[in-house]
Amino acid sequence: MASPMSAGDFLAALTDEGVRVTQVGDWRQHNRNHKGPWGPVHGVMIHHTVTSGTEETVEICRDGFESLPGPLCHGVIAKDGGVHLVGYGRANHAGLGDDDVLRAVIAEKALPPDNEANTDGNRAFYGFECENLGDGEDPWPEEQLDAIARAAAAVCRHHGWTERSVIGHLEWQPGKVDPRGFTMDAMRARIRERLK
Repeated sequence: MASPMSAGDFLAALTDEGVRVTQVGDWRQHNRNHKGPWGPVHGVMIHHTVTSGTEETVEICRDGFESLPGPLCHGVIAKDGGVHLVGYGRANHAGLGDDDVLRAVIAEKALPPDNEANTDGNRAFYGFECENLGDGEDPWPEEQLDAIARAAAAVCRHHGWTERSVIGHLEWQPGKVDPRGFTMDAMRARIRERLK
C-alpha cells in the first residue's frame, strides 16, 4: 500500500525524470476528493483522449463534461511530449474495473483478462491522458511516447514500483480500447529500460 505523493513531490518526480511540465491553473487543488478517497495508490493508468489539438485537449481534461466533471486525469501528455498538469487527487479517469487486475498490479504480476467492473480505479491509480484520436491511425510521435514512459517511470521510481505497475485503460475496464496505436507491453518495456 502506498499513500499518494504530495503535489510538490509529484511535480519534482516528473521534472527529475526529464519531463517538460506545464502547470495549469490551480491543478494542485483541482480534484474529485469530495466524491471519495484517493489512495492507497497502486499504479499508473495510461489513456488516449480521442481529441485533437493540445489546447482543447488540456481544457477538456481539466474541466471534463457535464456528465463527467474534471479533472479527467492528473496530466495530459501532448503530441510534442509536454505534460500539462490539470489536477491532483481523485480524478475521473479510471472508473470501475476488475479487482483481479488490481490484485495483479499490486503483486506486479502478469495481468489477467479484465472481465469485471467491480472496483473503484479512481482511488487507486495515477492517470495520464495522451492526446490522440484513438483511431489506430493518428500517429504517436517519438517525443510523446518518450514522455509517457518518463512520466510513468517518474511515479514508479518514487514509489519503488516496477513497470508492471503501469497499465492501459483497456487492461482495466471491459470494453475500453485505450491507448490504441501502441501496445502496453512495448510501453512497459520502455519504462523498464528507464528504471534500470
